[in-house]
Amino acid sequence: MTKYTIGIDYGTQSGRAVLVSLTDGQEVSDHVTPYTHGVIDEVLPDVPIELEHEWALQHPLDYIEVIRKSVPAVINESGINPKDVIGIGIDFTACTMLPIDQNLQPLCLNKELARNPHSWVKLWKHHAAQDEANKINSIAEKRGEKFLPRYGGKISSEWMIAKIWQILDEAPEIYEQADQFVEATDWVISQLTGNITRNSCTAGYKSIWHKQDGYPSKDFFKALDPRLENIVETKLRGNVLPLGTKAGTLTKEMAVLTGLPEGIAVAVGNVDAHAAVPAMGVVEPGKLVMAMGTSICHMLLGKEEKEVEGMCGVVEDGIIPGYFGYEAGQSAVGDIFEWYVEEGVPAYVQELAVKQGLSIHQYLEQKAATYTPGESGLVALDWWNGNRSVLVDTELSGLIIGMTLQTKPEEIYRALLEATAFGTRTIVEAFKKNGVEVNELYACGGLPQKNQLLMQIYADVTNLPIKIAASKQTPALGAAMFAAVAAGKEAGGYDDILGAAKNMARLKDEVILPIAEHVAIYEKIYQEYKLLHDYFGRGENNVMKRLKALRNIAR
Repeated sequence: MTKYTIGIDYGTQSGRAVLVSLTDGQEVSDHVTPYTHGVIDEVLPDVPIELEHEWALQHPLDYIEVIRKSVPAVINESGINPKDVIGIGIDFTACTMLPIDQNLQPLCLNKELARNPHSWVKLWKHHAAQDEANKINSIAEKRGEKFLPRYGGKISSEWMIAKIWQILDEAPEIYEQADQFVEATDWVISQLTGNITRNSCTAGYKSIWHKQDGYPSKDFFKALDPRLENIVETKLRGNVLPLGTKAGTLTKEMAVLTGLPEGIAVAVGNVDAHAAVPAMGVVEPGKLVMAMGTSICHMLLGKEEKEVEGMCGVVEDGIIPGYFGYEAGQSAVGDIFEWYVEEGVPAYVQELAVKQGLSIHQYLEQKAATYTPGESGLVALDWWNGNRSVLVDTELSGLIIGMTLQTKPEEIYRALLEATAFGTRTIVEAFKKNGVEVNELYACGGLPQKNQLLMQIYADVTNLPIKIAASKQTPALGAAMFAAVAAGKEAGGYDDILGAAKNMARLKDEVILPIAEHVAIYEKIYQEYKLLHDYFGRGENNVMKRLKALRNIAR
């Protein structure tokens, strides 16, 4: 009899559940629940508290709403017997973190604390902790901390320690009342099981945890701020469990809420991009997985721990057991294209798209595809949301060069597509320069399914073949695979993720190959991109940061 697991992928704007057959990885049914509160970046819900620049929060109950709506929906749509579901797993954007009390409840649900923005969930793209990140990097470098090179030489403002320190700096009362600071993925798991666990993926990539060394020393945290000296034993306490481990079992309350059997296995939490790797069958080095959506995470396996500039981390067993998992990323990709469509496209483009029965993205893609590489005369820097890799600098901003009075909207659109491809090539070259093999690309997420021109540009710019996920919900499929491992073979699952990947991973037959004449032209344009990248990104001209500083003063 066929057994199933459910994977839930928590993204930036919504959560999506997928019911997966453990026989072959087929997605029997799926359901998306948009977050009621979305990204909170202007005003707190229900209270007139305005947020400052670079803030990005979320409402934790939106995550529970995904469970309440999407899990019963996939069961009902499929028509299967819920008793045949043996496990559930989740993945999450990271670092998305929150302070909780002793009862595992978010502090923002306390009416007395809800008016303080620091009591809320800080989304991955909350960048307001940049000052703290700068100090972490400066102090770690001066002390010669050996963890720093594992993260490409810089700790990001997006990560756990910088965000915690910002809370301590700006809202010490919230810091004191927080029993623990946890990743949102671990908090949701606690709501499913009734107990808190920490997963090795987010701990390793986002909280400076190491399989052999643990967290940085007390002396380091004391050097940051004496109040942080005991943070590991207090606010970050708890065992760190490896991926595929059973975090616990589904509580009676959650069984009633979801319609699933009480007591089924719940896997420890995971990161969205990392979960996608085995879901594409990537279980060996040399294959770079790109999880492409609002941003891109680049995942790669290696046999050794290498130091690579601007990496989000290299973690032993961080993606697949037995390998060192490398993560890099771009802070905005789909977000850039969405910004242009919503804020920069003239009315006549919208009218023509409607007449042709196309979305604006589809219309611009069709028009942009009629241009050859270099024909627009444009080149852009893809820093609309800062730079994650390799510069690790959220204070950088976007740039387009080459516009004239003849420049068309579709030319700008194509330049933005190309800019994100150049950003990925920069990451690929950083890996290769430091002895980490990259031979082919694998793409999953919303963008590869929607934009064929984008994928051809990526192949041409990197001069690498690209394979595309067959699943439209690849991270959720990966989460379901880890749930099958947590359930174990005796329950109808798998002993390890390698076995799950062998039977459940799925790719499209199509392979996107580089076009030789395009590769030659993009090589020349990329060299121009690199000049701009280093000029504005490595300190020769800090005009972007000066303009942001003036903006903040003016407002």
